[in-house]
Amino acid sequence: MNSLQCNTLKLTLAVAIAGLLLSCETIGYYTQAARGQLSILRGREAIEQLLEDPNLAPQLREKFTAVLSIREFAEAQLQLPVGENYLTYVDVSRQHVVWNVFAAPEFAIDPMNWCYPLAGCVSYRGYFSETAALRYAEDLSARDLDVYVGGVDAYSTLGWFNDSLLSTVSERADYQLASLIFHELAHQIAYVPGDTVFNESFATTLERAGLRQWLLLEQHTDLLALAETERVRQEQFVALVSQYRARLADLYQQELAAADMRERKGQIQADLRAEYTALQLQWDGYSGYDNWFAGALNNAQLSTVSSYNELVPFFTDLLESVDGDFPRFYAEVNRIAAMDADTRAQLTNSTTQ
Repeated sequence: MNSLQCNTLKLTLAVAIAGLLLSCETIGYYTQAARGQLSILRGREAIEQLLEDPNLAPQLREKFTAVLSIREFAEAQLQLPVGENYLTYVDVSRQHVVWNVFAAPEFAIDPMNWCYPLAGCVSYRGYFSETAALRYAEDLSARDLDVYVGGVDAYSTLGWFNDSLLSTVSERADYQLASLIFHELAHQIAYVPGDTVFNESFATTLERAGLRQWLLLEQHTDLLALAETERVRQEQFVALVSQYRARLADLYQQELAAADMRERKGQIQADLRAEYTALQLQWDGYSGYDNWFAGALNNAQLSTVSSYNELVPFFTDLLESVDGDFPRFYAEVNRIAAMDADTRAQLTNSTTQ
């Protein structure tokens, strides 16, 4: 059995599991997901073979060479399970590889969750077609829910398949590609189904630590300051959105008529936009979040930011406690990941307060 046949069997098995456990509507959803993933697998081209093509675009040649170097660093220095990941390239011929649909009640900040046999419960539903994502979003909106659709440029298959470099990220700077690869490979080290905060906080911690080491090794000291600036801006962005989610949560606790509630919600959203504009002045006009703020800023959209990095301080302290030894760090993370949800939450939350 060759690699593609093996991967097709895995996809068939996943859809079969869904068919045993879920409704006909959900089977259709899993079918599109399987077809989308299969199209990625079928579109893979070996990077080393592409590098032998004299007609390969110079920009792609540079990126492919960088990715191979980043892979070597990830395996040798970070002890990440590189395996056969990022040895292939896929041109998906679209702006994003997946579109995620988020939804939340009009007057509540907690998003809807969807549960899957392999990944657990998460606050989004992903589609390989923008049209399908928008169609599903319209269905949710018709149920008077706040809805948001966001494009995704890369994702991890959690070790089920060998992940590829996608055209959706091929124009990113080398240090951004390094961050992406470290982050996605981290999900193959530890992943707790249904615990997005734990999973993303761990991956973000590893991404940041790995990027710093990579930049130092590559002697890109000039980029260290840029990476730090981007990190600070991200944290300020998350803090700003979290602050206004808290204001909305307080509003929704009040006993108000729907019309009054809606009016006050709109004012809070307007205040958020105004404060973002003021924050940009501190960023010398940096516009990296402009597209995000062009959205509705409804409950569904705000939920995409909330607390994904909430446990980064915990994991950062944990990494320091083992003197930056990555294998020991991974062992500790997996020990904590194996705990029951209440014990894990008590441990991680008690050390971040």
